[in-house]
Amino acid sequence: MTTKTHSKRAVVLFSGGLDSTTCLAQAHVDGYACYALSFDYGQRHTAELDAAARIARDNPNVIEHKRVRIDFDSMGGSALTDPSIHVPESPGDGIPVTYVPARNTVFLSIALGWAEIIDAEAIYIGVNAVDYSGYPDCRPEFISAFESLANLATQAAVEQGRRIAIQTPLIDASKAEIIRQGLALGVDYAHTVSCYQADANGRACGACDACRLRRAGFEQAGVTDPTRYTPIENAH
Repeated sequence: MTTKTHSKRAVVLFSGGLDSTTCLAQAHVDGYACYALSFDYGQRHTAELDAAARIARDNPNVIEHKRVRIDFDSMGGSALTDPSIHVPESPGDGIPVTYVPARNTVFLSIALGWAEIIDAEAIYIGVNAVDYSGYPDCRPEFISAFESLANLATQAAVEQGRRIAIQTPLIDASKAEIIRQGLALGVDYAHTVSCYQADANGRACGACDACRLRRAGFEQAGVTDPTRYTPIENAH
């Protein structure tokens, strides 16, 4: 990917996973200088934070990368933040226990603060309402409501009429379409981590919701899956 000079800025919510890395590439192509924002929220899959740091460091289109600590793990309530709750390894009914209450609301709120500070025009988030786990804060209705809130909550909007757009370039795409889009943008998915219970080296379990959706996406896109799996999964 080539580096361009940009006059407009965007904060990109960046986990180091497949979707957010595609979203980061898209924000650059859309003409934004990219400010990547990652969250250490007590997630059990901390390998994604290492992936985010590496990808941001090696990406010349990332102007700055921040990592913010949020103490979600002290509250529990999710298999991603409470080690006593098992990460499901087969599809179930309803919203799965990997849902983290209020996660995207909090993430977007912090992104909004940074966006106002740096005079950003947009916040990019890689939510998806097609191939996803049914999380309520990934739906278009939520994004629309938050954008309305954002432009009532900032000095920039109230005093200067400077609105901030919440950009969701992946929201209507299947996982296969996201992968094809990312490959066309030059994304190397071998460096991304999506697994909810990846080991310390970033190797995926191959069984959780995130792994199933990711694997199916590569299969449907007709491209080789570059994901590194644990030795147990590789033996299957």
